[in-house]
Amino acid sequence: MGGAKSDGLPGAVLFACSLNAVRSPMASALMRHLLGHAVRVESVGVHAGSLDPFAVEAMAEIGIEITGHRPRRFEDLEEPEDRTFDLVVSLSPEAHHKALEFTRASGAPVEYWPTFDPTACEGSREQRLDAYRAVRDTLFKRIRERFASGPPPGG
Repeated sequence: MGGAKSDGLPGAVLFACSLNAVRSPMASALMRHLLGHAVRVESVGVHAGSLDPFAVEAMAEIGIEITGHRPRRFEDLEEPEDRTFDLVVSLSPEAHHKALEFTRASGAPVEYWPTFDPTACEGSREQRLDAYRAVRDTLFKRIRERFASGPPPGG
């Protein structure tokens, strides 16, 4: 599975962060929303956390449902086809190191997109939610710019 496609899109992309609870599930859901089934998209973490309710809420605000997401780790990608990606995008320093190890044998490219961890934000509920919205919007913009040549959702 995978392989670069004639439209310039990778066949399979893996988003990775520290806990697979906020940033990488948001990124994978955003990419699926933008590209539909044109690209296989997965997400993992260095560790498996618990899906963050603020991430769920921030995504629901733009009509994207992620409540079914179950956090998992790199090691949880068991089947050979589950471990084959044309591009790995790491969103945290810890995930970047793990992604480089993960792709050592395959030679798949790894892109590092430093992304703020909104769980570090303190303040009122609305201030904290604003941090998640900012991460969501930053990832949405970055994904659109990076994969702009793809078909519309559902394509």
